[in-house]
Amino acid sequence: MALLSLAGCASDGDGVPEESFYRDEMRSFVIGIAQYARQSDSNFIVIPQNGHDLFTLSGDPDGDVASSYISAISGAGQEDLFYGYDDDNQATPADERTYLMGLLDVGESNGVEALVTDYCWTHTYMDNSYEQNELQGYISFAADDRDLRTIPDYPATPFNVNSNDISSLANAKNFLYLLDPSNFTSKANFLAALQATNYDVIIMDYFFGDGDPLTSGDVASLKTKQNGGDRLVISYMSIGEAEDYRYYWQGSWDSDPPSWLAGENPDWPGNYKVEYWDADWQSIIYGSAGAYLDKILAAGFDGVYLDIIEAFEYFE
Repeated sequence: MALLSLAGCASDGDGVPEESFYRDEMRSFVIGIAQYARQSDSNFIVIPQNGHDLFTLSGDPDGDVASSYISAISGAGQEDLFYGYDDDNQATPADERTYLMGLLDVGESNGVEALVTDYCWTHTYMDNSYEQNELQGYISFAADDRDLRTIPDYPATPFNVNSNDISSLANAKNFLYLLDPSNFTSKANFLAALQATNYDVIIMDYFFGDGDPLTSGDVASLKTKQNGGDRLVISYMSIGEAEDYRYYWQGSWDSDPPSWLAGENPDWPGNYKVEYWDADWQSIIYGSAGAYLDKILAAGFDGVYLDIIEAFEYFE
């Protein structure tokens, strides 16, 4: 793919950009997304997933808080905190868990709700995940499938199920994270399955399949739990990688990629790292009626769940 262009980046004197450039640019990107969205919806929720080194200027839990970034976001999505870091259905090493919890607690102490997704399917592990996360004050979901294709059969009802009206992440007791609807035979069946749940928050894709977007009516139909309480519906959106199955992908990019398109993710074929600080990439994400975030806003989602925040590590 395209060679990495570093023109205009701050450097260390040898032509190599400073590490802080990549982190600062990701912070600025997320802040820009939040500010733009809240021009349309002042309560719009912004949840970056992973990459919480950005919470502090040093990347360490005891470092100075990156206050502008922290104040721009509503939640912190964290994968693999208790299960799944090295392999699914395996406990996360204690040192990694401690480090991640330190960062999540920086967020929590500054009003940023932690949403943890652990990947495990053994029932005792799922129970332990929910219990340990609750002890830390985190909202959690024990996903029995790394591809996030299922509404888990266990537990039979969501952990901490309730009929409360959920108007903010601070009110939420649980959430469902379901991105891939391929197990459902139609969009109608998919929506019906979600409508029949009592999760406080649903994190899902804006599209059913690769090209069928959810309408504002579809999204509105999901905002009430089966038991009658209001809930939040959040759309996934990757900002650190371009996905070749998305509506914005141009066929010419396969042979003549734009300058901001970088290497393919070997773990997720069809996903390509991007120079996320590039204005052309950012214009695909937000700022016009055809941009990704703008489509999500028009569909009536309550917020956005931003993925590949940790793309700064790739460029570092």
